[in-house]
Amino acid sequence: MAKKPFILDPAEIDTGKVIADINEIRRYNPQRFDMEQLTAVCYEDPQQAVCAGYKDLREDEFWVNGHFPGLPLMPGVLMCEAAAQLASYYTLKHRLMNAPMVGFGGFQDVRFRGIVRPGDRFVIVVRLLRARATMMTCEFQCFVKQSLVCEGVMLGIPLTPEKIRAGYDGDSANP
Repeated sequence: MAKKPFILDPAEIDTGKVIADINEIRRYNPQRFDMEQLTAVCYEDPQQAVCAGYKDLREDEFWVNGHFPGLPLMPGVLMCEAAAQLASYYTLKHRLMNAPMVGFGGFQDVRFRGIVRPGDRFVIVVRLLRARATMMTCEFQCFVKQSLVCEGVMLGIPLTPEKIRAGYDGDSANP
């Protein structure tokens, strides 16, 4: 099987060029405290629908003591969460869906290819494949020191505070 090309060459991502810090990210994403999985956004190309950002992993991340004691590894679900937060930021900033929030709709073809530890800079790249009123689809790739550690495709759905308060009704066509 041929190796899939990078969305962006990780060697060419300048994480020193911050175009959105945590305060700017918070304008679009509702996550706070331990659930904030982005430190900054460092690249945007609206013509190609590509965005890159990163999370600087600290020694005091909430998962460090338990995943795994003495050998902390970033949980795969948090790698996916970071990618989803970057996709949400991009989607909401560019008003690609008519919703105040974007939530997980699903994942496809996710693969974990490396280890991520406290002290690492976890770099995420997303490319929007399509955005409609009811669903957003994008591919993502995540890197540590230019090594691919996670990749996949995610689906995003529009959310409103009213839908969240009402709860899930069991109808997958109407989240």
